[in-house]
Amino acid sequence: MGAAKFLRGLVLTIAPERVNVVVNTGDDEIFYGLHVSPDIDTVTYTLAGVVDPVQGWGRAGESFTTLSELARLYGRGWFALGDRDFATHLYRSDRLASGASLSRVTAEVARAFGVRSRILPMSDDSVRTFVKVRGRPAMPFQEYFVRRRARGNVERIVLRGVARARPLPAMIAAIRSSATIILAPSNPFVSLGPILNLRGVRAALASVRDRTAAISPIVGGKTIKGPADKMLRGLGMEVSPLGVARLYRDIVGTFVLDNADDKFIAPIERLGMRAIATDTIMSSPDRAAGLADVVLRALSV
Repeated sequence: MGAAKFLRGLVLTIAPERVNVVVNTGDDEIFYGLHVSPDIDTVTYTLAGVVDPVQGWGRAGESFTTLSELARLYGRGWFALGDRDFATHLYRSDRLASGASLSRVTAEVARAFGVRSRILPMSDDSVRTFVKVRGRPAMPFQEYFVRRRARGNVERIVLRGVARARPLPAMIAAIRSSATIILAPSNPFVSLGPILNLRGVRAALASVRDRTAAISPIVGGKTIKGPADKMLRGLGMEVSPLGVARLYRDIVGTFVLDNADDKFIAPIERLGMRAIATDTIMSSPDRAAGLADVVLRALSV
């Protein structure tokens, strides 16, 4: 997850208390009757220092006894939930059933893990991301990404419920008041797309465009991880930093791309953005911190 990797560097560069993290909930799903928020959990575990360092998701040192026993009753599952991870989902589901909002529960979980940054789900209302691939009906994102391993030619991304969902008020307030806003190197359609398509979010970002930066998830014509390149191609867009920059031209004033793609600096600047090339491969916390430092300096923070 590009956002989580970037965050682990960002909080080495500035005080974690200064960081507000707006997280996509469009790929939330119900498994075994439990509400699972994969992006929120990955961000929480990363900032708490307990994420699996190899996979980049789930808990470090995890075991899967509960999942194995559930297979006896449900059949073999396709979404990996570890024993420690189950505790988070049980707590979230119980609190939601009691009437607590997702944002409140997220804050409670973050506090229990000792996270000092503020984690904000994009909305307390339900939005679900569906992916339509050629020859198949639109399917929930987790089924496309995990169960089917992102196979198939993507024809359309459908955000069900986004038109009626209300953006979290704290998110809009954070956009308006923050010294800088950074769109992490995440998938522009299924990670950032659900957030940006909520009512009023693009307008709020456009009003602070001069202090908003985005980092390209495309390096050398492909993604480091994830299906963003497949989605760009399937949706008829250029698989390059320029293709991504075009999606953000109305809301981003500074666009950061990898040194390998410096040939795109001039075309991106013709979109009315400032373009900066640097090392965007976050293979370690120190390299992620270096990238965060470049972005913050570019925005004079």
